[in-house]
Amino acid sequence: MMLEMKGVSASYDAVQAIRDVSLEVNEGEIVCLIGANGAGKSTTLKVISGLLRPNAGEVIFEGKQIQKTKPEEIVRLGISHVPEGRRVLPGLTVRENLELGASVRKGLSKADLNKEIEHQYELFPDLGRLRNALGWTLSGGQQQMLGIARGLMARPKMLMMDEPSLGLAPIIVKQVLETTKRISKEFGTTVLLVEQNASMALSISNRGYVMETGRITMSGTSKELLSNPQVNEAYLGGRSRKLKG
Repeated sequence: MMLEMKGVSASYDAVQAIRDVSLEVNEGEIVCLIGANGAGKSTTLKVISGLLRPNAGEVIFEGKQIQKTKPEEIVRLGISHVPEGRRVLPGLTVRENLELGASVRKGLSKADLNKEIEHQYELFPDLGRLRNALGWTLSGGQQQMLGIARGLMARPKMLMMDEPSLGLAPIIVKQVLETTKRISKEFGTTVLLVEQNASMALSISNRGYVMETGRITMSGTSKELLSNPQVNEAYLGGRSRKLKG
């Protein structure tokens, strides 16, 4: 098992955000966390990446407790977090944003850095064409691709993606979906995907968890969740029969 959360609760000041959350992510899987806006999905990722300290419970990565570990150390351990809203640095070029993603890797040679950046350009052709463009000039889809590529530059064992389809046109959402599958297959990277777009998330994942009001209320394989009447009614609009798990 790569990641395990055991009975994790976390708050923002006096507001309880997640309660008694337990989940598992195995090496090589794509696992999705679905639920309505405000369910606690983003908070769960923030706890894993060290941006929010939990009130209770354990976060275990490759056998080591990390719930008290600093965010930069968690990145070095092998977890990259692509946050909601892309968060690319607008005043830096595409290449400079990618270089920043690799900054936690000590001893990386210039030649290897250049090779890995070129690999990102191959994975995201738009970024190759726009390598010298400033972040603020990119479209929403291009910024999302840059956010994912920057996360990959840290060479993570596990990539966490928070709402990668948010605000994107359907054709760009499809590209993001296909790229996520390719990352898992070609890089061997484990993926923990947070999405309101449940049909998209379940169509590419191995397993999923459903979160409601800060708690995990259901879990199973993606096929099981796609065929579950409650999930179908609440998150898929009755369309599960048309989707492939």
